[in-house]
Amino acid sequence: MEEQPALNVGTRVLHDRYGAGYVLTDSLTHYEIIFERGGKLTLLKSTAMHEMEVVEATEPDPDTPKLTLSEVEAALTLILDRYNGLEHEVELGDRWKDGSLILKPANDSQPKEIPIAVFFHKIVMLRDRLRVLEQNINSHKLLSDEDKIGLQQYISRIYGSLTTFNVLFKDKRDYFVGTGGGKE
Repeated sequence: MEEQPALNVGTRVLHDRYGAGYVLTDSLTHYEIIFERGGKLTLLKSTAMHEMEVVEATEPDPDTPKLTLSEVEAALTLILDRYNGLEHEVELGDRWKDGSLILKPANDSQPKEIPIAVFFHKIVMLRDRLRVLEQNINSHKLLSDEDKIGLQQYISRIYGSLTTFNVLFKDKRDYFVGTGGGKE
C-alpha cells in the first residue's frame, strides 16, 4: 500500500460530496479544510486522502514547525503532570527500602515499629490530597480571588512543614516545596 502525500496548508482539493476545498491547518492527526459546500470540516489524516483528490498541491511552509509524536507526548505529559492529571510512581529512596520507623515513648511502654514504606505511602497520599484540595480551591466558583490566595498560602505553609520528609524521596522532583521555593 503506497503512502499518501501530506496535504500542506494552502493545498486545493476536490471532495465528491463537499466540492472544492482549501487546507487551512495540518495537525499531527487531522486536516482542517474549508469546502465550498460543506464549510469548515476536520478530516482524519488516515482517511482524508481516500475521500478526495489534490487539485493543486503547495510546498510546505519552512517556517511552520512540525512536532514529532514524541514531542507532543512529552508536552502532554508535562501538562498532565503539572495539573495532577497523570500520576507517576513516587519512589522511596534506596537507603530507606526495607527500613523501619521506631516510635519510642518516653516511658517504658512498648515502642511501635512501622515499615518506612508504609509511612512513606501515607506521606505521598497526604501530598496527593493536598494537590487535589489546591485544585478544588483554584477552580471553586464561589470563592473570591482573595479567598483563594489566602487558602493557597495556608497550603504552601503546610507543604513547607512537610519538607522534613523530603529525605525519604528518591527523586528531588517529588519533594515538598513550601513558600521558601525549595530551600530546606
